[in-house]
Amino acid sequence: MLELELRHRAGDLDLDLRFSTQARTLGLFGPSGAGKSSVLNAIAGLLEPDHGRIALDGDIVLDSAAGIRVPTAQRRIGYVFQDGRLFPHLSVRHNLLYGAGAQHESRREFETIVDLLELGSLLERRPQTLSGGERQRVAVGRALLSRPRALLLDEPLTGLHAEARQQVLDYLQRLKRELQVFTVLVTHHADEVAALADEVVRISAGRLVRQVPIAEFIARRAAFAPATATR
Repeated sequence: MLELELRHRAGDLDLDLRFSTQARTLGLFGPSGAGKSSVLNAIAGLLEPDHGRIALDGDIVLDSAAGIRVPTAQRRIGYVFQDGRLFPHLSVRHNLLYGAGAQHESRREFETIVDLLELGSLLERRPQTLSGGERQRVAVGRALLSRPRALLLDEPLTGLHAEARQQVLDYLQRLKRELQVFTVLVTHHADEVAALADEVVRISAGRLVRQVPIAEFIARRAAFAPATATR
């Protein structure tokens, strides 16, 4: 469960947003400059808003009025960025193990994630030798091995060619079926929202436009389409 209230001004961004959800996977959908990535950064603790309150499963990680700001490292957030951000000097295996960090994952947990994402044949390779889709699968695996209570996906399929995009989407669907991790997906692609989300929050210019279950989003997809198609 996520409860979120944010107010923040920075440059052209004027964010004033409030919503809550109990969905397993929330799609955050809207045009370029709407504030989608800023919402993810606030949840992760990478952005301190002018005013805000964020609770995950009832646990407050930010309450500016009460002076509460849980450090990023203590929020148990897995974050997958658009470009993956793997460590180029580490093998796939050690990128994944870095994700585990102080969590001291068991061999079984490691093997479960490797199997789900079919990374076994890639473990000794370096990121620069991987395709874009393979790098994103590793980035997702690294985030999951941190045992997050929330997984944030910021445009994880952007920049991939059609075949790789569909492959990574298939893996994300598999993870949703197999794992019990609350996920927030930021995307401007309606098909990604339809494939992965249980509920959709549509924002524009920093404001909530609609919050609907996925069935309504699919039925009325054209009404939710962003005016532009970047971030």
